[in-house]
Amino acid sequence: MRRDPRGLTGPTKGQARGPHWRQTSRGHHLPTDLELSQPGQRIVEAGVLLPSYGGVTGWAALHWMGAQWFGGLADDGETLRDVDLAVRHGDIRGQAGIHVTSERLTGSEFEVVDGLSVSVPVRSILFEMRYAGSDRAAVVALSMAAADDLVSVDEAAAFATPGLNGWIGVPQARRAIPLAKENCWSPQEVYMCLQWELDAGFPPALCNHPVFDREGRHIGTPDLLDVEAGVAGEYDSALHLGGKRRAVDLRREDDFRRVGLECFSIVTADKTNPERIVRRMAETRARARWEAESTRAWTVVPPPRWVPTVTVAQRRALSQGQRARFLRRRAA
Repeated sequence: MRRDPRGLTGPTKGQARGPHWRQTSRGHHLPTDLELSQPGQRIVEAGVLLPSYGGVTGWAALHWMGAQWFGGLADDGETLRDVDLAVRHGDIRGQAGIHVTSERLTGSEFEVVDGLSVSVPVRSILFEMRYAGSDRAAVVALSMAAADDLVSVDEAAAFATPGLNGWIGVPQARRAIPLAKENCWSPQEVYMCLQWELDAGFPPALCNHPVFDREGRHIGTPDLLDVEAGVAGEYDSALHLGGKRRAVDLRREDDFRRVGLECFSIVTADKTNPERIVRRMAETRARARWEAESTRAWTVVPPPRWVPTVTVAQRRALSQGQRARFLRRRAA
């Protein structure tokens, strides 16, 4: 709220100086008892500064549009990231918690969502990828935007080449795009797939692809599936380590082994020892059966009645009812 001499639409000058109001940005105030840590609150506080041309971009735009994995925290899980505002040079200045970027703008790259001007998903995710701390972090960013169907890998590739020639961080984004996944359900699943491909040197695996028996019954959907060797990999967070969830995981692993898939699991504690992860992957692949497709008891070919949801395009084509039924994501 802006200050109001009458105290009707905002605090008076005296009230604004008192203990019950705080200044969020130049000329704007909020009650001090309002919850301040939520990403949405931080985004709207930055958004009130926007001029007539431009919008919120990066993680904040993606969060505003419904991306669940963009919560505005740094890699340490605690530090709050600045909200990025894309405007023309000199329109506004950055301030605490707000970063202003003045890269090239076109009107077609912004839209109004729930009253707030934001850059379209593909521009927002390319901003994240260009300024990510590493190639792998850029891969994770695109994969998580794709997980919520905001942008596909093909859309990111088309936007980045050649449209962003000369922009900061574009080489990193272009390196990351071919490695991104459209069907990983958490950042850690993406990192596991990257370790499989880049560190262990194995061919790209399928991500969360359903596995069926020869009668068309669904056996399970592993986080990682090496079809050539017959390996199923899982990333098990703390949610998987106890109670009913652990029992379900063990039954599913038994089901995979019963049809000839060799299995491995990665847990959170393994992240501090990447060499151990690679060794586990390699040993599992060495034990695998490497069966010919014609002799396997399992297949990745779905039965006719199955509705596939492994790509952004497939999920976008679902009706609302189908999305509610088929896209119930498990915590990973």
